[in-house]
Amino acid sequence: MYISLSDRSGGKRDKPQGNGTALSTEVPFRLSPVILWLGIVSMVTDVSSESVTAILPLYVTGFLGLSTIAFGFIDGINQGASAIVRIAAGWAADRSGHPKRIALAGYGLSMLARIGFLFAGGFWAIAAIVTGDRIGKGIRTAPRDALISVSAQPEHLARSFGVHRMLDNIGAAAGPLIAFFVLLMIPNGFSTVFVVSLAFAVIGVAVLALVVPDIRAHGLKSTEGWEDRRLFAFSWSHLKEPGLGKLLIAAGLLGVVTIGDGFIYLVLQARDSFAVQWFPLLFVGTNVVFLALAIPLGRLADRVGKVPVFVGGHIALLATYLLAAAPFGGLWGTMGCLVLLGAFYAATDGVLAALASQLTPAGKLATGIASAQTVVALSRMTASAGFGVLWYAVGAPTAMVVASALLACAVVAVTVILRSARPAAHQDAGSGA
Repeated sequence: MYISLSDRSGGKRDKPQGNGTALSTEVPFRLSPVILWLGIVSMVTDVSSESVTAILPLYVTGFLGLSTIAFGFIDGINQGASAIVRIAAGWAADRSGHPKRIALAGYGLSMLARIGFLFAGGFWAIAAIVTGDRIGKGIRTAPRDALISVSAQPEHLARSFGVHRMLDNIGAAAGPLIAFFVLLMIPNGFSTVFVVSLAFAVIGVAVLALVVPDIRAHGLKSTEGWEDRRLFAFSWSHLKEPGLGKLLIAAGLLGVVTIGDGFIYLVLQARDSFAVQWFPLLFVGTNVVFLALAIPLGRLADRVGKVPVFVGGHIALLATYLLAAAPFGGLWGTMGCLVLLGAFYAATDGVLAALASQLTPAGKLATGIASAQTVVALSRMTASAGFGVLWYAVGAPTAMVVASALLACAVVAVTVILRSARPAAHQDAGSGA
């Protein structure tokens, strides 16, 4: 079944305001069923992936007895292996005009990788399985976000991404919660968590394959110069678009000083010495805050501009680092870190995709989104590997202070870089962008 979407706004696209990152929101918000179903797919898939992610730091450093350097390497793969295929997957989605098919291949690969966790027991096996899972994520993410972009009202783009991210993070909160109950009932029940993870991955693939329509992404048109999304030959030149190029530089600077959540949680666990079975609840707390704030911050980004919200999210991350590095801890300190970290994700994850789609030339939507996600993945992979070595060399508190100082510098630089970011040429030449 093929569905070709026209402009869902029912009229013309509003012209950008200010720096081109905010659109008028006078048109009433209507959620596309496509976005709802994609959110459900992401929700059950995140139950699968986050149930494993929540136990991976303990599984690697505790159960397998490996060092923080080894975990840094695995976490780096978890953060960045998807970068290998993100741009290629985005290009394939744009060229074929069928992003669902590319996304389905990615979800399917991640599902197959879950089987490997049932048999792996060493560093290289875990590294290979995580690589396969993350490559699957890299294949699916940009085509899925392209489906969201063409299904959403342009006036409520960030809000639509926020709805998807909210559903996504219901699963991201439920996954660690399931892992917590498994470990509570079955000490060292890591294999049981892996079985549950595989079951939810199968459900996600089935829903995507059977329920989500095969939208022809190149069918989007509007009255203000958006071109048909026809087949095109990929060229790196589109990355030189002024607005998108600045976004890629900014995302790279911030990503290289964004350490993995697992490290933050290990710092908190080492400082406060709470029992290991409570460890998955740290992931739950962060994701509950994420899902609670995803829609409000998406709406805020549509109203005041995506750049201020994106930068503000990284200020929340900086506060997380500083609070984790503090010598005092306890319940309130840990909860403060989780709230700030969840706010960071709510202000940056969907907003980055919405911002990239607005700054990307017509006909190259999935490729532009994938480019931004690739830069983030590669830079965060570097950050995780580097932080693992830094922790091993100078200890966790000092490593967190260094990361805080670097992030503060990056936030200042990115504020300057993105101040003049402009929409891509798919907007009307007379838009005043």
